[in-house]
Amino acid sequence: MDYAPLQRKLGHDFARKELLLQALTHRSHSSPHNERIEFLGDSVLNFCIAQELFQRFAHLSEGELSRVRANLVRQETLAELAHQLDLGAYLRLGEGELKSGGHNRPSILADALEALFGAVLLDAGFAAAHRVIRELYGAALAHLDPQTLGKDPKTLLQELLQSRRIALPQYAVVATRGAAHQQQFQVECSIPQMQIRTTGFGPTRRIAEQEAAQLAYAQTRK
Repeated sequence: MDYAPLQRKLGHDFARKELLLQALTHRSHSSPHNERIEFLGDSVLNFCIAQELFQRFAHLSEGELSRVRANLVRQETLAELAHQLDLGAYLRLGEGELKSGGHNRPSILADALEALFGAVLLDAGFAAAHRVIRELYGAALAHLDPQTLGKDPKTLLQELLQSRRIALPQYAVVATRGAAHQQQFQVECSIPQMQIRTTGFGPTRRIAEQEAAQLAYAQTRK
């Protein structure tokens, strides 16, 4: 397989290709797999995001910084970033995981992305790993609203509706397309009381729901 496109998206060309392969290898495939490197990547990710938040938001308290960081490094966020890299297409999975759609499973994608961070650290040092993480999280950090403390769109929409004593939104999958490992979900978010109906798309149901909620939240605030 040609891993050059992945390395370009990641912004790092591995000198030690075996580290890249290990980071992409699930335990169901073979050994050495990516669990140990993932442990390392998780640690460097938490530190780098903490440092970025500390420098960007001088007015936030320790508790607020922790809450925002937790949102940025959680499994769902990592899986969304992994989808941006098309990481699932490069994963080395065992036969069982292949048949069950492991390429698209959030937990596997999140673990593999953390393993990639750990692999970059081992390949080129902390500065390289920090640069990769900072670039990958660039958009999320640039558009982060400190007032929301990193809350996801569904939570923001729910809290806004509750504050106005409006019934909570309803989410429904209206269509799915593609093969099991490359499915595209279409989800509708409706708020009948406000006559709001939005549609979100994504490689997982959750991502599609979040997109629909973000659109509904924007309309609700008008």
